[in-house]
Amino acid sequence: MASEQMADPADSAATPSAPASPAGGASLPPARPLDAIDHDILKMLQADGRASIRSVAEQVHVSRANAYARINRLVEDGVIRGFGARVDHERAGQGTSAYITLKIVQNSWRTVREQLRQLPGASHIALVGGDFDVLLLVHTPDNRALREVVLTRLQAIPEVLSTRTLLVFEEEDLEPQG
Repeated sequence: MASEQMADPADSAATPSAPASPAGGASLPPARPLDAIDHDILKMLQADGRASIRSVAEQVHVSRANAYARINRLVEDGVIRGFGARVDHERAGQGTSAYITLKIVQNSWRTVREQLRQLPGASHIALVGGDFDVLLLVHTPDNRALREVVLTRLQAIPEVLSTRTLLVFEEEDLEPQG
């Protein structure tokens, strides 16, 4: 990773850009084993993606240069896919959330996935095994917008055979909090 993607390691936030995902066509190097320091760095960055290189280095007891190199390696290897903010969807005007299960035409996952990525409010898409094929998490401003997503947008995808909507009443983010 080019060093100009991160500012001065002594003071900057650890925010290198993530590589293109395999779905985007870029191939990642083979996975390398992670040691205890790598795992500690990952825990820290999950709790605070804006942690400075200096604070990461101090808390895992390595030099700033070592911390910087490790974070870049984790990014280059695709272990760290990116850095972002945890959003309170309700406070951000997306007060209605739902998991939507979909049954799709066999072997249409890639086509369906590309169409689901374009849905307003789509937050997570997973191909799963079991009684349905796809699990989709959406956040919308209200029930009317959710209805539009389900009854108009999803039902218009030819490969979608059926849907089932599970309205979220309350949710909790289990990722580490800083």
